[in-house]
Amino acid sequence: MPFVNIKTPEAALSRAQKEEIVHRVTDMIVEYFSEAARPHTMVLIEEVKDGGYGRADEIFVLPEAYRVREDS
Repeated sequence: MPFVNIKTPEAALSRAQKEEIVHRVTDMIVEYFSEAARPHTMVLIEEVKDGGYGRADEIFVLPEAYRVREDS
């Protein structure tokens, strides 16, 4: 079973963007392994909380301007 794990900052992607990523990554896996892989492909998008990782030797916090605001 193909398994893809994507980590992204919390609140950086909307639900629609995550759905698009799942569909596109699944399509890419199918290109490599054949259509038989589609029902067995797992795409996991993990959201990492602010302060949960570093970049350039500093703890990363997603700026407010880059956070997604889901429509209510």
